[in-house]
Amino acid sequence: MMLAKPTIVAKAHARFRPLGATLLRVSLIKSASTVSLLTLVSRITGFARETLIASVFGASALTDAFNVAFRIPNLFRRLFAEGAFSQAFVPVLAATRAEKGDEATRQLVDKVATLLAWAVLLTSIAGVLAAPGLVWLMASGLRQTPHGLQTAIHLTGIMFPYIAFMSMVALSAGVLNTWRRFAVPAATPVLLNVCMIASAWLGAPWLGSLGIEPIYSLAMGVMVGGVLQLAIQIPALRQLGWLPRVSVSPKQIRAAWQDPGTRKILAMMGPALLGVGVAQLSLVINTQIASHLAPGSVSWISYADRLMEFPIALLGVALGVVLMPQLAAAKAAGDSQRYSDMLDWGLRLVWVLALPCAVALWVFAGPLVSVLYHYGAFTAHDVQQTSLALTGYGVGLLGLVAIKVLAPGFYANQDTRTPVRIAVMVLVFTQVMNLCLVPYFAHAALTLSIALGALVNALSLLVGLRRQGQFQPLPGWPRLVLQVLFAGALLAAGLYAASQHWDWTAMRSRPWERIGLMALVLAGSGVVYLTTLRVIGVDLRALLRRSGHD
Repeated sequence: MMLAKPTIVAKAHARFRPLGATLLRVSLIKSASTVSLLTLVSRITGFARETLIASVFGASALTDAFNVAFRIPNLFRRLFAEGAFSQAFVPVLAATRAEKGDEATRQLVDKVATLLAWAVLLTSIAGVLAAPGLVWLMASGLRQTPHGLQTAIHLTGIMFPYIAFMSMVALSAGVLNTWRRFAVPAATPVLLNVCMIASAWLGAPWLGSLGIEPIYSLAMGVMVGGVLQLAIQIPALRQLGWLPRVSVSPKQIRAAWQDPGTRKILAMMGPALLGVGVAQLSLVINTQIASHLAPGSVSWISYADRLMEFPIALLGVALGVVLMPQLAAAKAAGDSQRYSDMLDWGLRLVWVLALPCAVALWVFAGPLVSVLYHYGAFTAHDVQQTSLALTGYGVGLLGLVAIKVLAPGFYANQDTRTPVRIAVMVLVFTQVMNLCLVPYFAHAALTLSIALGALVNALSLLVGLRRQGQFQPLPGWPRLVLQVLFAGALLAAGLYAASQHWDWTAMRSRPWERIGLMALVLAGSGVVYLTTLRVIGVDLRALLRRSGHD
């Protein structure tokens, strides 16, 4: 009997393992759907924000100044908050909880919160003082137009403390996501959009009536949005019982600095910071180049960014947010099969859902830009230039989305060095492309080089995971690739025909007709794409349920 018991347990474990895997996949799908839905709300309000800003301010030297000034705190946010910090914090947090329990995890959260709060406070003060130098490094070409450089410096000084609020939001989101509370972090960006809509709609006319440049209203909206994004995290953390305690005692700050957990996060942040820094360095170089091109170039690229970020947020970011803590937990539990299966599931969804988005950005850029931005101060010339930038992004959208799934595969394994080496290679590649393409395609070359670099980055990450033995693709990939390519080709043909049949720019005086036509074209294209997939043997719902099994 003593010998039979382990056999019975093993058989029971084997019997119920598929059930556990199915429940996990259902949980992942539900979580990803929640994040995607709330991210959709965020992106819709983001589009409303950008449409209003384009209508009120257009694309000019002043909008270039705002976009440069807003990129500076966002650059530091991506470096220290959502970038290197999150990549190091979430895996360590998940591993600590799995290995040491909640009490040790609570102490880690408090110590990390203390160090982060003081670090971002000092960084904010330094950033405000260093605003002139930061703007010069980011976009010295703004001096081409009167007041452009000076306006950017003033706006940077106003908005730089935004990094402090967003860094603490990143810590809160890491805790909530680890406990599978995805709703609040996913909904948080809506507050920034609402504040900036109010600032453009109400604040700009008010400042103009006072004789103050209306563009400053956007900076006010950013700061109010930052405060509200942090404030909404507090009730969610308190309800969960994980509201961090920030210490002001020098002794406790020193103890937090010396804690092994925080030291581990800092050690992991080093390579991660370099990796994220390489990507942000590419952004700095591209912004610097754009500032020396025709006035409005920075804004044209920024407007295209918003459209490009829509599918990235809905697919890539949602999957990455959901997968990161689950991948880290799988690694901590030593379940390499579950780890590989989750990556396979994420990549299949990227291929099936991101390819039609890439096709739309590539062949339907003009109509998209016309419907979303072509109002008020935004001219037909701005539509043409923004469309060129958007087309460049469309070439590499698959890579941009896939990176959000592939990179967490390394971070969950606490490997930040491999993505860094790949990022350095991609930086060199991107700037070589800029050198070759910018003389011929101006600002559109900058987005095309980023897109090509993203494809190289994603392919390199995939090859790295395969070589390390971390990822083993499940059967069915060759067939799925051909099926999606066929459906994507039909989609491209339909969207191209629609872009040529109607003069979308000329319909500016009939906005509701243009919006309705766009909705019909996109809805019809989506039906055609999904129906084609179904007819040729791809059942998206079954794909979600199987998580890659055929």
